[in-house]
Amino acid sequence: MIARSWLHVQPRRVTVDNTHLTLGGTPVLRGVSLTIEPGTSVALLGPSGCGKTTLLRLIAGLERPDSGIVQLDDEVLSGSGQFVEPERRRVGMVFQDGALFPHLTVAQNVAFGLHNTSDRDDRVDAALDLVSLGALSDRLPAYLSGGERQRVALARALAPEPAVLLLDEPFANLDATLRVQLRTEVRRILSELGITSLFVTHDQDEAFVLGDEIAVMQAGRILQSGTPRDLYEQPSDRWVATFVGDANLVPGHAKDVHAKTDLGEVPLVSGLNSVRSGPVDVLLRPEFLELYASGAWQVETVEFYGHDSMYQLTRDDGRRLHVRTTAAPLHRRGQHVSVRYVGPPTVAFNAD
Repeated sequence: MIARSWLHVQPRRVTVDNTHLTLGGTPVLRGVSLTIEPGTSVALLGPSGCGKTTLLRLIAGLERPDSGIVQLDDEVLSGSGQFVEPERRRVGMVFQDGALFPHLTVAQNVAFGLHNTSDRDDRVDAALDLVSLGALSDRLPAYLSGGERQRVALARALAPEPAVLLLDEPFANLDATLRVQLRTEVRRILSELGITSLFVTHDQDEAFVLGDEIAVMQAGRILQSGTPRDLYEQPSDRWVATFVGDANLVPGHAKDVHAKTDLGEVPLVSGLNSVRSGPVDVLLRPEFLELYASGAWQVETVEFYGHDSMYQLTRDDGRRLHVRTTAAPLHRRGQHVSVRYVGPPTVAFNAD
């Protein structure tokens, strides 16, 4: 467990209400609304250039919205003729590259934002212990690894006791193994401290690990927000379905609670996102498909990951299908197979 005696966090609700922002004549945020409940970690997931970082900068006070409101609890930070300067917002931020001062030691970097605080040295020591870097307090950033630099950046953001923590793809420049290790550690720290946080990423795995909730963003708009399970099982449209996880969209004909497809009859959910009659494209996740010997599908590639296998199948009419199994590969490239859906009720979208 993390010792919390030094850090007096009072998490606050973040509300972004119908914000618009144009930069250089280009609309970047288009009516964005988002609520982050106190102590909740939200992952903002979307492709590069969709406006994720701009939204973070808006909350931090580094950008001003053209219209709309940004609030912490009932306090208006931006909008309605008000603007609270960044240094007065109690919002911490961790940047993609860490943004450490190269001429300052680790301890001096962490202490940089602690002006006129009587317990400054204690906070620095505690923040570095929190990220397991107490032994490196006198080292310069140039002599740290990438992961260590990001830990210092996190400690610097936490030391002023922020009410909200913003993280802008802080693991993007790390190798895959270190990225997985550090994101798990950061998730543990944020959960233990109970800080309201917003984490920007374009990586679905990171979003699922770090977010109590996920907000999916595209072209300056938030398309859907909810728990990772909600987004995975009941995406709001076909774009979200294919962006959040591997997805097969299979043609079929829906009637009430089922859709007929050439992979068998598929049960449909009763949620608002699912079309219940007529020509549809049915969402079939690869892990809910089973393979059988002989059939109309041909195995094009097989990828074995140790814990599971991913098949890519093709058919004479040009259609493709992804199938994931939890066992070692039983079918080889070039073999013909049949496929059947064996999963829970899923969603269907109007056919193109």
